[in-house]
Amino acid sequence: MEQTATFHDLKYKSVFITGGGSGIGAALTEGFLAQEARVAFVQRSDASGFCDEMEAKHGVRPLFIPCDITDVAALQGAIAAAAEAHGPVTALINNAANDKRHSAAEVTEAFWDWSTSINLKAYFFACQAVAEGMKAAGGGAIVNFTSISYMMGNAGYPLYTTSNSGINGMTRSLAREFGPDRIRVNALAPGWVLTEKQLEMWVTPEALEEHLMRQCLKDTLKPDDIVGATLFLASDASRMMTGQAMVVDGGVVVTG
Repeated sequence: MEQTATFHDLKYKSVFITGGGSGIGAALTEGFLAQEARVAFVQRSDASGFCDEMEAKHGVRPLFIPCDITDVAALQGAIAAAAEAHGPVTALINNAANDKRHSAAEVTEAFWDWSTSINLKAYFFACQAVAEGMKAAGGGAIVNFTSISYMMGNAGYPLYTTSNSGINGMTRSLAREFGPDRIRVNALAPGWVLTEKQLEMWVTPEALEEHLMRQCLKDTLKPDDIVGATLFLASDASRMMTGQAMVVDGGVVVTG
């Protein structure tokens, strides 16, 4: 990973990332480690090998806590464990999501609960869990990952886009509620980032060509392309930004 900027206030900051051992999340974990932050992350699958790699590369090991984020009590416990190890979490990165393809006709109540538990419910309870620690620490930053998919009106995963839109509403409301305690809450909307999962499951030459035609910048997005914006939103460089949605998509959608 090429480090293009140093955010000095991130050094030793206690950072918690959901889904931090693969895809965009792995790039985020490495990005914060490169800033010398103290990083804890959760995911369901084993990330021991990734932690070994990070320790060898950066000289410090991220704290990996196995956790299914749909289990709210387990998620709350993981955040408490991260605070015990690194001090109160002052940068929360809600990154984990699942964009499993489905049609409206296929949705059952059980699938609705599963999808929204991952893509929206876990985000709220993670925000709730860090709020008191951030308040006691004098402030903090929350970055909620959403997606441009709902802005584009994409079909093929209506519960995912529903959750994406909900994340933006939640972000704005929590920014208003948490603001007096100097807790900033922003959303980050990536475009189509070509993670290993996306390449294995969804990317076809035809779909990628069609999407690139919509981008102003004709390069495909990599996980590393999302790191800089996340570091900026987590750092004091953005200290007066809150309740906002930042888009990193190569110029597909237009905000403002």
